[in-house]
Amino acid sequence: MDSIDFNDLVDKFYEGLFRFAISLSRNEDQACDLTQQTFYLWAAKGHQLRDKTKVKSWLFTTLHREFLGGRRRQTKFRHHSMDAVEHELPPSDSTVVNDLDGTTVIESLQQVDEVYRAPLTLFYLEDLAYAEIAETLDIPIGTVMSRLSRGKAQLRKILSVEKATKRKADNVVTLDTKELRKTANG
Repeated sequence: MDSIDFNDLVDKFYEGLFRFAISLSRNEDQACDLTQQTFYLWAAKGHQLRDKTKVKSWLFTTLHREFLGGRRRQTKFRHHSMDAVEHELPPSDSTVVNDLDGTTVIESLQQVDEVYRAPLTLFYLEDLAYAEIAETLDIPIGTVMSRLSRGKAQLRKILSVEKATKRKADNVVTLDTKELRKTANG
């Protein structure tokens, strides 16, 4: 088994790998994904296998590790429906959300105190969990939660001031336009 043809490998081991994946995941779609991922990994890394007689063992071990890795990701990043966690979301004024754009938020984030900016950035822009932020910044998780809370309050205040300033500027333009019309008409 010096050189292994990929198509022969798939023909020989697909059915067994798929059955193994079904027994692990109990879901046909996940089993297909696991099996395909295993063959993808073989295509990418299979050339590193020194003893070609251990191909079968390598494939089954790889599939099992992929399954376990997927389970770890599921436990770490649980999926929740919006309806189930809606009560945990902070209240927001829909008009504020609709009026904001990404650039405004990023610029406003730059005005937040540095001690709060890092946790906010990691939480909102990098989608890190509290524990990951704590590890990244080397601070206790309680400190992360506190800084996020204070940072959010500061960011809300900055954004509301910017919105009020924008509204005021829009009113000035409207008034200037009305004055110009009066002058032109009268």
